[in-house]
Amino acid sequence: MVKIRLRRMGSKKKPFYRIVVADSRSPRDGKFIAEVGTYNPMKNPVEFTLKEEEIKKWISNGAQPTDAVNRLLVKAGIN
Repeated sequence: MVKIRLRRMGSKKKPFYRIVVADSRSPRDGKFIAEVGTYNPMKNPVEFTLKEEEIKKWISNGAQPTDAVNRLLVKAGIN
């Protein structure tokens, strides 16, 4: 199954996430299919960018967003 999930980047205690499309069996920071956005919780207010068209395409093809990504999509008005 293909999932849309967060991939952790950044240094220790300063997380930065990329929103990626990946196989559910691959590790959290491992191989991924496509990058569809970014999420930076350290900024005030929280900063995130999304490639809406790509996300909609992947969801229509059966990709499942994780709970954290789903909250971001709802905030952006996509899901």
